[in-house]
Amino acid sequence: MVNNDIKTGWDRAEMAQKVALDIPDGSYVNLGIGIPEMVADFVPEGRELIYQTENGLLGMGPIPEEGKRDRELVNAGKKYITSILGAAYFHHADSFTMIRGGHIDICVLGAMQVSKDGDLANWSTGAKNAIPAVGGAMDLVAGVKRIFVITQHITKQGDPKIVDKCSFPLTGKQVVERIYTNLAILDVKEEGLFVRELAPNVNFEYLKKHTGAKLNQYAKSQV
Repeated sequence: MVNNDIKTGWDRAEMAQKVALDIPDGSYVNLGIGIPEMVADFVPEGRELIYQTENGLLGMGPIPEEGKRDRELVNAGKKYITSILGAAYFHHADSFTMIRGGHIDICVLGAMQVSKDGDLANWSTGAKNAIPAVGGAMDLVAGVKRIFVITQHITKQGDPKIVDKCSFPLTGKQVVERIYTNLAILDVKEEGLFVRELAPNVNFEYLKKHTGAKLNQYAKSQV
């Protein structure tokens, strides 16, 4: 049973830190807009992760401090960034050649919905007046080796984002490997969704109640 008087789940920074801890040393990583951008702030000490932004930078650093922003140094989401020693700048087309050529190891994206099979919907609700915003997401899910999703577990209206089948237009089919939410970390397997880790003060029954797809539990020796 969840005690509503104490904090339930992870906040956005804690979610981003969870993702950063799971990215292997030496990986080339693309970060999507929103919570994924925060992952760059949590590179573990002694580990080197090379972040790529599709508008033409390999070697993105943390978000700059106030007063140290360079208006010519922004990511694909038009947010101020820094660059690390040895960073490389290149044309937008070269950036997408890098993505489409399979040279990026991991991409971290936000989501509107993720299905039990790893289908991702993150660009449109499909509503008649919705503004299309595909961006580079379709290229990323098709070209990057591993796709991680980071998102709130439910919408502001209380609807689950982790569902049996996506009702929104798909960005890609069976592309997501792992899902990080404020309530849990889930692995997408052929057999379905498996709970890798529960957030503080969240139990399996509470997670099931807020998830629109069947959840499975690992044996303790498998996690």
